[in-house]
Amino acid sequence: MTMRIAIYGTGGAGGYFGSRLAQSGTEVTFIARGDHLRAIREHGLRVESDHGTTVTSAQATDDPREVGSVDVVIIGVKTWQVTDAAHAILPMIGPKTFVVPLQNGVEARSQLAKVIGSDHVLGGLCGTFSWVFAPGCIRSIGELNFIKFGELNNQLSERSSGLRTAFESAGVKVEIPADIQVALWEKFLLVAGHGGLGAVTRAPVGVLRSLPQTREIIEGCMREIFAVALASEVHLSDDTVDRTMSFVDSFVPGATTSLHRDIVAGKPSELEAWNGAVVRLGQKAGVATPLNEFIYRSLLPLELRARGTVEF
Repeated sequence: MTMRIAIYGTGGAGGYFGSRLAQSGTEVTFIARGDHLRAIREHGLRVESDHGTTVTSAQATDDPREVGSVDVVIIGVKTWQVTDAAHAILPMIGPKTFVVPLQNGVEARSQLAKVIGSDHVLGGLCGTFSWVFAPGCIRSIGELNFIKFGELNNQLSERSSGLRTAFESAGVKVEIPADIQVALWEKFLLVAGHGGLGAVTRAPVGVLRSLPQTREIIEGCMREIFAVALASEVHLSDDTVDRTMSFVDSFVPGATTSLHRDIVAGKPSELEAWNGAVVRLGQKAGVATPLNEFIYRSLLPLELRARGTVEF
């Protein structure tokens, strides 16, 4: 039986993966707002990628009460919006509904669980270089498009298997990791390791990885996060940093992170959930994180300006 899936937050990740599901016949409702919502309703959701352009006709609304109970809610909002999203999606949560957060970082699941209950929430993450470039339009570059999710006890469940089947049918690279916490921290190490530096330097990943000076900083940031993970009893393998650096080497040269793009555009960013979280979690675990702390403090004035806290 086809799952009913709601995408709460139709940005780059939510729009891309939701579009793939809808294209394969899954019943998808997009939660969006403003001009983006109007464009989706009038013209469908347009996704431009290296493989061409697709236009998906699907239900879209800004009111979860119109949707009612669904099987799955995929959360695609920014990290600082997760708690508000948890309250907003309550009308879509039935007894068997489960929620999959796609946020970067390692704190979204616990934030959702505080509002809707731990039993309703899986751990989740994704990888994609996708963003909204015009109302109703998503642009996606490169081949880095994957999604991972799983139960916090790392047991294979009927609900996680069902969602995996839906993504497989949509032709999306999908995985239920053996340890979802390890997977979350590996992604955290990846994005925070080079994303903050990209925002400081305004340089794309191809430049950052090619210059010995900036490559050394990326690897140093990753090693700090690795140390915080181990101190937090997350059992990353010894070769995690080396494997992640190799992964960074596979990115399209012009790729930038959402943190980088938001900082450059003068928008609120996920700084607190990326390098800021490294600093906070490092302090909690008693692990020094000087590189991540420098990046966090360097970007903080721009972040506070974007949020209207300081002016310059």
